[in-house]
Amino acid sequence: MKTKMLTTLVLLSLLAIGRLTAGPADKPHKGSAEFERMKSLVGTWKGKADMGEGPMEFTVEYRLVAGGSAIEERIFAGSPKEMVTMYHDKKGKLSLTHYCMLGNRPGMLLKSSDDKTLNFDFDATCGVDDKSEMHMHSLSIKFDEADTITQNWQLFENGKTKDSHPFTLKRVKS
Repeated sequence: MKTKMLTTLVLLSLLAIGRLTAGPADKPHKGSAEFERMKSLVGTWKGKADMGEGPMEFTVEYRLVAGGSAIEERIFAGSPKEMVTMYHDKKGKLSLTHYCMLGNRPGMLLKSSDDKTLNFDFDATCGVDDKSEMHMHSLSIKFDEADTITQNWQLFENGKTKDSHPFTLKRVKS
């Protein structure tokens, strides 16, 4: 009896695993044109930025996750300033959630784009109070060349721009 029950449990487990690994995830995720452009960033990038302590070198990692439906950007990995930004389509339009070292998570929606640039602006529905909470309010990503991008983050405090954090990233060739 125990052997029969164990065999049944093993077969049911294998069946469940098979169902989890089959289906829609087998097809590559196709996102908005801007999301598809962001996929080209997958890999390792290096740059320099001044985060208030003078210029410092840092690495940015881009990974395609969640069955290809999201892009993870990890900056200052392993440091107290580590931050993650998740890019994904929201109702067919590129958006992002930035998990910031300030302890909040502002969201942004694609405001405009062209062949070279993606411009994001604050999403008022993200749960961050843009009038009283210091937060990253907008982002511009410029595709300078195939292996060079420039990001410019705008920091808001008390409802207005406090300062700008631009930096250029170069792809690390393997």
